[in-house]
Amino acid sequence: MTDRKALIQCSEFRSYRRNDLVIEADEWTDCMYCVTGGLLRVVARCNASSADVTTDFIRVGDLFNGPLLSDGHYQAVSSLVAALPSSVYLVPVAVVRALCSKHPEMAMGLVDLTMKRMGLVRRQMRRISSLPAAALVSRVLHELTQLAPVSSGGYDKRITQSVIASYSGLSREVVNKTMRELESRGVVWRDGLGIHVHPDLALTDFEAEFAATDGSSIEDPQKRAPPQKPDS
Repeated sequence: MTDRKALIQCSEFRSYRRNDLVIEADEWTDCMYCVTGGLLRVVARCNASSADVTTDFIRVGDLFNGPLLSDGHYQAVSSLVAALPSSVYLVPVAVVRALCSKHPEMAMGLVDLTMKRMGLVRRQMRRISSLPAAALVSRVLHELTQLAPVSSGGYDKRITQSVIASYSGLSREVVNKTMRELESRGVVWRDGLGIHVHPDLALTDFEAEFAATDGSSIEDPQKRAPPQKPDS
């Protein structure tokens, strides 16, 4: 409990509005960024154009940090932008390193968290390379219901189609067309708080991997019998 209080006292709490820049690529910092509210997105600039590419999301309870815990400060390789209004603790790396030396289970927890995020990034890269546009957008929409959930179900409507396009590697026009088609089928719908996605819409990662390795076709969720939209 003493260590926890000391960690909080030496950390800096900041709030960000949607689209605020948390840290810019190539900027030096000596902190980890721990999200306690909202959602951040990791952004890389594409060399071929001025467009930003969202490579990852940092959700509540997750953190953004440098490549090595042994370095007291590091240069960010990507920018960090608030996808939604967010609250973040800036935790000094040196303090975290000292606590990891004192509590090895904390170090193991950070390793597990880092490996999990690496797995999610690899999974998203596999989806982009193997899934058709409609299936990819469907999977991203379903993932957003977990990353940015709202009380009525679905995901926060403030997540724009531009962000979805950036994360899925598609143009905004393709995302817009696909979402309109899904809405016309009743498998995606909106209310005052969020955008809802029918659970059957998303393909499992096993199906995506299976199709990518053996060449079999993936069932397009738009070809399924449309479920009925829940009564309001």
